[in-house]
Amino acid sequence: QVQFVESGGGSVHPGGSLRLSCRASGFPFSSYSMEWYHQAPGKEREKVAIIGVQAGATYYFDSVKGRFTISRDNAKNTVYLQMNNLKPEDTGVYYCNAPPFPGWGQGTQVTGAS
Repeated sequence: QVQFVESGGGSVHPGGSLRLSCRASGFPFSSYSMEWYHQAPGKEREKVAIIGVQAGATYYFDSVKGRFTISRDNAKNTVYLQMNNLKPEDTGVYYCNAPPFPGWGQGTQVTGAS
């Protein structure tokens, strides 16, 4: 059974940093690309970053480009999202996923504190 367990969220002031983790199981982790998604309050879930099978192959969507860094540790079946210079619009729940596997984890909440 494919599972994703996200962690590392919290409350952070604008300009602050967080490092999210997602541990995956139930499939050969090193053979699949991994993705991070962001769901802001009241909005659709949106993809923010992708990392390919080769760790150097990364892609960032405009909303996070230059601020977030995706990485992976195949020995730990874990993908990370380093979030720097956080903005209020980064508030929401963050999820990881590995296409084409269906289903989502519980996500981890990131809240911008004033």
